[in-house]
Amino acid sequence: MPDMSASASLAMTQLATLAKEVDEDKVTPGVLGFIVFAVMALAVWGLMKSMNRHMSKVDFKEAPDPKAETGVSEDAATKG
Repeated sequence: MPDMSASASLAMTQLATLAKEVDEDKVTPGVLGFIVFAVMALAVWGLMKSMNRHMSKVDFKEAPDPKAETGVSEDAATKG
């Protein structure tokens, strides 16, 4: 199995040179912005999962309209 520390140190040296090329006057979200975004995404995922669980428990049956059963419409009832 190859030594992972050598490849990790090579990657770190390449990333360090990229960090030096970044304009220091430029503002970027960085790691903190990513962490906040990831936490918000996980929170939304959890809320959606909870909402789906709660909505699946709802058993909604609409009561029939009593006027529809008698056959009398509103127009006939108000005119006559």
